[in-house]
Amino acid sequence: MQFAFKERHVSLFRNGRNQAIRIPREFELKGKKAIIRKEGDKLIIEEVKQLNLVELLDSLEPLDVAFPDVDDDLLPLDNIEL
Repeated sequence: MQFAFKERHVSLFRNGRNQAIRIPREFELKGKKAIIRKEGDKLIIEEVKQLNLVELLDSLEPLDVAFPDVDDDLLPLDNIEL
């Protein structure tokens, strides 16, 4: 049975020059990085989702630039028989 926790009171503390918060276990994020943003008086913390290579390539916009012909100045290849 999985519980859906909606809110919990936590304490804020100082860590050097930063304000910090301990995230309770039931709110833990996967991974090691997160994005934080402020919307009005609310702080929103979201985990950074790691894309695999296929997802990353699918997320990129297609290039509309023709690739330059980089071998214009090269000598022709030798025909080698193996």
